[in-house]
Amino acid sequence: MIDVRIAEEKDVEGIRDLFYAAYGSNYAYPSFYDLQVLKKMVFDDDTYLLVAVDTETERVLGTASVIFDLGEYGDLVGEFGRLVVHPDGRKRGIGKKLMNARLEGAKDRLHVGFVENRVAHPFSQIISDRYDFAAAGFLPQKHKFEARESLALYLRYFDDALKLRRNNPRIIPEGFLLAQHILEACKIDPDVIIDNESPAYPDESEFEIEEMTSKGYAPLLRFVRAIANKKEIFGRAEIRQGLFRLKATKSYYVIAREKGQLVGAVGYTIEENEQTATIFELVSLNTRPIRCLLKYVIDKCRSDFDLEYIETDVSAYSPRMQRTLLELQFFPVGYMPAFTFQRAERCDAIRMARLFVPATLDECDLIDATQDVADIVMKNFSTHQLLPRLIEALPNVRLFSGLTEEQIKRLAEICSIQHYPSQTTLFEKGQASDQTFVVLNGEINIRSEAGETAYKLGTISDGGCLGETTLLSEKPHTVSAETSKETEAAIIEKDSLIALIRRRPDIGVILYRNLAKSLGNKLRDLDADVVNIHSTS
Repeated sequence: MIDVRIAEEKDVEGIRDLFYAAYGSNYAYPSFYDLQVLKKMVFDDDTYLLVAVDTETERVLGTASVIFDLGEYGDLVGEFGRLVVHPDGRKRGIGKKLMNARLEGAKDRLHVGFVENRVAHPFSQIISDRYDFAAAGFLPQKHKFEARESLALYLRYFDDALKLRRNNPRIIPEGFLLAQHILEACKIDPDVIIDNESPAYPDESEFEIEEMTSKGYAPLLRFVRAIANKKEIFGRAEIRQGLFRLKATKSYYVIAREKGQLVGAVGYTIEENEQTATIFELVSLNTRPIRCLLKYVIDKCRSDFDLEYIETDVSAYSPRMQRTLLELQFFPVGYMPAFTFQRAERCDAIRMARLFVPATLDECDLIDATQDVADIVMKNFSTHQLLPRLIEALPNVRLFSGLTEEQIKRLAEICSIQHYPSQTTLFEKGQASDQTFVVLNGEINIRSEAGETAYKLGTISDGGCLGETTLLSEKPHTVSAETSKETEAAIIEKDSLIALIRRRPDIGVILYRNLAKSLGNKLRDLDADVVNIHSTS
């Protein structure tokens, strides 16, 4: 029989042995092998630690936790920590018992519960989905065991959390689809406002940047208390928690001064085992030092610590901060409705991450809910890699001429990349048109058929486009297309293009104007041909 109960001091060796059995000696969090750390978790009021014990053998066969003390995220947020079952205890319903027990024990202390699930296998994702946690993010390459792994972020709401939610977040376009999808997954009416206008914070460098020392803690604390600017970045730590705790969690602050006066600071935490960093707090006298501070932290994380992943949770109502991070190559990887608590409201946050390793879906086993979010997240990373080539190619396409660079970026967001072997048929004459192809590298032959005879009409090479006219005119293809050598093309799907035009009618006006011009030119050419025929007859 299995008994699930709150962990006691006598259980710590069993918990340690459980992690050894499940993960071996190379687990990314060695603190779970430290008996003193485990004892602290047992007695810590902010950690709800459970064990599943075989009543006959007294062996600890499973453990799970909820961590409540999450700093600047605010009250009533809890992380559902590692749920681990001993290999000898699997298929005995232990995971289900632990999950039910921690939900029951934690529900009165929570508005929001979240968990970061491994995606190397689907088990933890399935458990989260089964217990009404909604997929809210995909964190590519965040976790490190023997190699880097991605994580899936899941959320569940309790009590009156969503009744306290502040509505109408303002999101940069690069985060809109993710926010829209996750709000729907969380059963919240999507109310996102796309912000195309707010600029990034200025890029200024005439500040004196220094690391905060013990001597500088008190002045920084007074500075934070004195300024009243709104919070734009959130995390598990904050300056008021005290210097001892900041040092214990490997949290650091960088300070910006101007003419000796403190004008801003940014806090970040290093996870050396994971090779990751989290930016958890940013305060400033005005907007001027913000970008400089962020750039300093990025450079330091990369050069001094050789990190591979940096993330931060940003206010969903601060498009300028979102835009600044985007320009610093952070991309939206998660959206957390009602995640932070400010005054009397629960506010949305958008998680953004920068990678120094390739973003990939390799070694992932995703359930459908995770896959849907992962597809949106990975699109941002692939678009970033694709963007320079599309900015160069798209203005040369008739349908897209006249688009601004910002509009081309929005168009690039809905593109995907496909590689085709030689002699691949892309479409046949008479086939419905639902894709436009922009050739990035390679060659495509255009042919027509008359009876059983095929005629080559032309060749589309690098920078060329085909299918763009029929895509918007909704007419079937009048010719066929086949690659003549290995070809790489950017694909624009009809449904995605129509959805973009609905969101951005300014782009639609240009596309339909260009389509009208193209059709008008064809009609003039046809009239000229008719006149020539009559004049020679």
